[in-house]
Amino acid sequence: MLACEEAGRSTADEITIFDSVGFGIEDFSALSYLHALIEGREDLRRLHLIVEPGDPRDLFGLVSGRRPAQQQAA
Repeated sequence: MLACEEAGRSTADEITIFDSVGFGIEDFSALSYLHALIEGREDLRRLHLIVEPGDPRDLFGLVSGRRPAQQQAA
């Protein structure tokens, strides 16, 4: 996407998810690049991204609305 080979969001309803592979330098590099792109813009808003998941091993449950696996079986 950063090479402009893929189309980005086309409507405000679409959601962009960045899935890091867990290497700190990659996370830092991506965030530094994005910060430089948006620096000084006034049409942005801050998002609170700290969550407390019911089951920290089921992070996809946070975005899909699923309940943790052990609660589903009950």
